[in-house]
Order: sequence, then C-alpha cells, then structure tokens
Amino acid sequence: MSTPPLRRSELATPATNERMFAKAAASDADLVFLDLEDAVAPALREEARGKAVRALNEYDWGTTARAVRINAIHTKWAYGDIIEVVEGARENLDTLIVPKATAARDVWWVDVLLTQIEERIGLGKRIRLEVLIEDVAGVAHAEEIATASDRLDAVIFGAGDLSVSQGARVDTNFRPREPYPGDFWYYARMRVLTAARIAGIAAIDAPYPDFRDPEGYEQDARAAASLGFNGKWAIHPSQIEIGNRVFRPSDAEIERARRNLAAYRTAEADGLGATSVDGQLVDAAHVKLAEQILAHQSVAAD
Repeated sequence: MSTPPLRRSELATPATNERMFAKAAASDADLVFLDLEDAVAPALREEARGKAVRALNEYDWGTTARAVRINAIHTKWAYGDIIEVVEGARENLDTLIVPKATAARDVWWVDVLLTQIEERIGLGKRIRLEVLIEDVAGVAHAEEIATASDRLDAVIFGAGDLSVSQGARVDTNFRPREPYPGDFWYYARMRVLTAARIAGIAAIDAPYPDFRDPEGYEQDARAAASLGFNGKWAIHPSQIEIGNRVFRPSDAEIERARRNLAAYRTAEADGLGATSVDGQLVDAAHVKLAEQILAHQSVAAD
C-alpha cells in the first residue's frame, strides 16, 4: 500500500478574495484550495470560477498542491464548476475537493465527468480528488465513499455541516456546548479514519474556526494526530505552522523508530523474532510502526 500524499495542512482560501491569492500561493501549506462553495455568496459562485482559474494560472504555487472546492453535486453549480475550472486551469490544477458526499455514486459522478473532460481536451494528467464527509449519510457510507475511485487522495471530516445534519448542540468551534463524557466527535472521526485506512488514502481533520485561538487549534490537531489523522484544515495562514508541526513525526519519534528498526534487524539476523530497546519489547508490530513513521518523515522531507 502506497504512502498517502503529504497533507499536514490544507489552507482554505475564498475564490472571490483575490487579495489573499498571493499569500496563499506563497504559504507553507501542503495544499491550498480555492473555495467556490461555503465561503462564497451564492450570487457570486459562477463569477468565482474565473477568479480561481486566473489564480491557478497566474501565481507560482511552488510545491503546494493546487485545489478547488466545488459546490455539492446536488446543486446547480457543480457541473459548471468542474467544467470551467478544469478546462481553464488544465495542468495548473491538481485536485478537486468534493463537499457533502453521501454515497459512492457522488464520487463516481465527478470521476466520470473528469474522465470525459480530460479525454476531450487532451489533459496530460489525471485530476485528483478529495472528498468531504460531513453529514450523517456520509458517515454511514464512509467506507464506500473512500473506495469509490482511484483518483481519491483523501477523505476529510467536516464537523460543521455534520453538526447540522445530526442536530448537535455545539459552539462556533464545533465543540459541545454542554459537558460531554469523552471526545464528542470520536465516532465520526473514527469512521472517516477507518475508511481512509481501508482505501490507503489520507484522513484530514475538520477546520477550527477561531483562528485567534492557536492553543485550541493545536489541541484539536493533536487529538486527531493521536488517532492517526494525516493533517487538518487551516482557515487562516497562522494555523499552517501548527498543523505542519503537529502532523509530522517528532525528532524523538524518528530516533526511536530508527533504533527499534536497527535493533530488530540485528535480532532477526540472529534468528530471533523480538528484542528489546531500553527495556521495552520490540517485535514485528513495532517494526511496522517504525517503518510507517520513517515513511512519513521521508514524504515530509521531499
């Protein structure tokens, strides 16, 4: 199974806010998406397509993955978003983000339309996909969504719309307004994460709207990283550094992984199936964990 692409931080940028394009392009985010959906007033959504295309074509994005979030496929804008953005940006677009996916058919529809466009215009690359799981139907069908297309690089947990879908009583950061015994979003996060791992793709955590609260953002990010998430959305450039730091292996983790792997290989050469490092067991399961940590470090270094 291949290592998912580096997605520690994904920066949201409204496609109508042209003054933010240069800063987004120059940021350290692993992916930047120009938003045609929730960040854009309905009356401006068609106009926003052209602005997104110009930003993709005119700015130097370096190694940052270039994405656009289209409108949900049940809206009147979705097919126009895909056609105009893909045909306009061509090779300067890497990824489309599909919101509010509820079943595999939603991903299939986008995949088929992309294939037709790519063939018609002779596009020399395949546009990748990331999909938002952000309502109760999406959570229920997370696995089939995550495995619906080989274009998929990531599934994204969307707490905001999920709050509305399930009737949750949460604050502006999608945290419960009343004391709750445990992680309020544990079930939904684990459904999304499990689906991502089955598909061999990245799992991205929800945004944290209060960008003036870096401690809260980091707390959320660390909780998601502990579960195994690969990254988190950033709604403000100030959140990028936190995401990049939290979702990369620490120096201590890397050093421990190297020591465990070296000790196990030595033991293996001696015909042993396990050994110890600093008085702690190291067996085949620890080797897999070490290899995963070092693989993530290698991707981040690239």
